[in-house]
Amino acid sequence: MVKVYEIDGVRPVVHPTAYVHPTAVLVGDVIVGPRCYVGPLASLRGDFGRLILEEGANVQDTCVMHGFPEDDTVVEVDGHIGHGAVLHGCRVGRNAMVGMNAVVMDKAVVGAESIVGAMAFVKAGMAIPPRSLVLGAPARVVREVTDEEIKWKSFGTKQYHDLNVRSMQTLREVEALTEVEPDRRRIEFGADAHRTKT
Repeated sequence: MVKVYEIDGVRPVVHPTAYVHPTAVLVGDVIVGPRCYVGPLASLRGDFGRLILEEGANVQDTCVMHGFPEDDTVVEVDGHIGHGAVLHGCRVGRNAMVGMNAVVMDKAVVGAESIVGAMAFVKAGMAIPPRSLVLGAPARVVREVTDEEIKWKSFGTKQYHDLNVRSMQTLREVEALTEVEPDRRRIEFGADAHRTKT
């Protein structure tokens, strides 16, 4: 069961095609759009400003989203937010990526198809042009993102689209085994590995 909390009469919205892990917490004015993935222990706290995940966005484990009153924190279509990142009152553009443990502050805008590197600190109000590679603390634009890098990022986001479906279909709480079984199978990847069998 997803941990969803109403505050001041405002309740989170989760599209039926979105997957939110049961240990994630959604509070108040949170809107999770179609085909989104919200990972374990993520905290989306819409008790001040509105939080919006547009279609196909993913917010991975231990990420935090929050913002100031009357401001929106938005991850646009196919936005990709890596493990442990913090988004506060900012906008992440279409098909952009925020790397692991990066921080994006208030009124900052990450342009479409940009990549914010792991551990970067994007200061308040920074406007990152589309297709920019951003690194450092404080973050700075170091160069334009290549077509190959965008292809790599898009492939990673597609894996999270697939994980959304896999999680909705097969993830369930169970008791741990006490020892490794003989011929233990691995998680399968590939075009047909996780299609629904009919």
